[in-house]
Amino acid sequence: MPAMDSLIDLLTRRGAALLAWLRGWRRLGRFGATAIVEALTPATYNSATRSVVQKQIYFTAWQILPGFTLFAAVLSYVLIQIVVDTARDYGLAQHALEMSVRILVLEILPLLTALFVGLRSGAAINTEVALMIVHNEMKALEETGVDPMRFEFIPRVIGGVISVVALTAVASALALVLAYVAVYGFQFFSLPEFNRVVGNVFDPPAIALLWAKVFAFGLAVTVIPISEGLAAPADKLFFVPISVLRGMVRLFFVLMLVEVISLALKYI
Repeated sequence: MPAMDSLIDLLTRRGAALLAWLRGWRRLGRFGATAIVEALTPATYNSATRSVVQKQIYFTAWQILPGFTLFAAVLSYVLIQIVVDTARDYGLAQHALEMSVRILVLEILPLLTALFVGLRSGAAINTEVALMIVHNEMKALEETGVDPMRFEFIPRVIGGVISVVALTAVASALALVLAYVAVYGFQFFSLPEFNRVVGNVFDPPAIALLWAKVFAFGLAVTVIPISEGLAAPADKLFFVPISVLRGMVRLFFVLMLVEVISLALKYI
């Protein structure tokens, strides 16, 4: 029967797509676990890997630092002013600083930093790795006795994580300064009150959850692009844009998932 054949064909294609989707997540999990183990192994850190890590930090964090800092400052100032003015309108001026810090430093800026790095460097890493597979450069490295995982990919993961953590710290420190100026102005006798409010926000559980989230973001913006690039078939150049698109979609999903989990742990 034509209808039955069409249904069977549809179910077959859907099943194959689901299996491919699951294999992709399994491959991602395996690569992520390997990257964490290698990053925690002291033998990984020789002169060659340190050089790649330094280059990754330079291209991922240092090059974009001026533009990123300016963007983070403008966005933080606008959001802080919105929160402060709204709090004053509703008679909640005493909570304006705490709300600004919670919204910006704990939630928006870490996610914004991860998205910024992912869009700029994650897509580039994905493309680079996919092209290495397409042009059989991986096999050439292995034939010369070079371990691509240790000398090409793990240093990029380490550099990416350090870059996300560093940029998040810079943006957060800048947001705290702008929040102080927006609430208290250019005066220094309000520092004890500011320190008290910030101390209430950044209790040990909040700090631990924040940096665990930032670390997860850093892993995601490097592990996912590399994993998707490694999945590209050899000698098929047309697949490179598809690999990058899949990597960016999966990266966005994981970043949102990490953010939702952190919010659930914090407020539920």
